[in-house]
Amino acid sequence: MANTVLHKASTRGHADHGWLNAWHSFSFAGYYDPARVHFGALRVLNDDTVAAGMGFGMHPHDNMEIITIPLSGAVQHQDSMGNKEIVSAGEIQVMSAGTGIYHSEINPNKSEALKLLQIWVIPKIQGVKPRYGQMALVPEERHNILQQIVSPDSAGSGMWIHQDAWFHIGKFDSGVKTRYDIKQKGNGVYAFVISGQFKIEDVSLESRDGLGISEADSFELESMEAGSEILLLEVPMLK
Repeated sequence: MANTVLHKASTRGHADHGWLNAWHSFSFAGYYDPARVHFGALRVLNDDTVAAGMGFGMHPHDNMEIITIPLSGAVQHQDSMGNKEIVSAGEIQVMSAGTGIYHSEINPNKSEALKLLQIWVIPKIQGVKPRYGQMALVPEERHNILQQIVSPDSAGSGMWIHQDAWFHIGKFDSGVKTRYDIKQKGNGVYAFVISGQFKIEDVSLESRDGLGISEADSFELESMEAGSEILLLEVPMLK
């Protein structure tokens, strides 16, 4: 029998800074809940809305795998590795902070807000050389199926990170069922509903709800509403 932990959207940490409206699935910045520090190697899942023309100035990171998924709008990225890029909705960005990087994230649009998910995963190797990557995702490849967008293998589909982790995203018609098989024994999966409604096993989930699933070999999910979109984050269950 699988273990599950349900995080309803309204129970997340919340900070409204005016230019930034942030929801935290796990402890972050001024939000701390000892029961919600991480889910295995998944350390951060932030759901951010950044006002037009605003953003995060240059700031440091190290020894963390950082994945950014814009949901609407675009991120103007610049870092100490010399990268200057625009990451738009429909793309994914991955950074290995490793021995240390600085970067900035700005909403370049002067009239519309930027919505994004930022995910931090604890790496299995410390002190790696910092690395940057981004790629466009094909929407048709996630219609009624789970599209792999992150894996531990640089030869696999999607981006790769320094952890035995697999991320999938899918957008489903109403009533579509699919099974997810755990890729590495002992891993858990954190399911995050981007929009719509799902049922995983016997648990009903709505937009921005999260469900952690561990000690399972597989599970079934069902879309309960047309256009429902979900993100599955499989990670090692670190203590």
